[in-house]
Amino acid sequence: MEKILIVDDQQGIRLLLEEIFKREGLATYLAASGIEALEISRNVKLDAILLDLKLPSMDGKEVLKRIKITSPNVPVVIMSASGEIDLIQETMELGASHYMIKPFDIFELRDVIRGVLHTQLT
Repeated sequence: MEKILIVDDQQGIRLLLEEIFKREGLATYLAASGIEALEISRNVKLDAILLDLKLPSMDGKEVLKRIKITSPNVPVVIMSASGEIDLIQETMELGASHYMIKPFDIFELRDVIRGVLHTQLT
């Protein structure tokens, strides 16, 4: 079973995404902070990560940098309310696979995750 980590400080978003990806047959892990996300990523072999940029204690860019050092091949999909071109470009240069601007279409996000997981398997 493929494993996905959902990192967002808003519980409602975490639970909604968990429900959607469980229906897709994925094992889901949830983190409310960057520190929690790094701990899970060290202890679980993940297939993909959904990462919000605005997090308490450590922002998503720092989490992305650290994850890419320890797990460079795990695709990371950024979720952010900011659509600033410079920020999008910076996260892509740091190794993000995709950048989704909130509010996003749930089905589009599902398709992006399917795509990155399919790429991982081939």
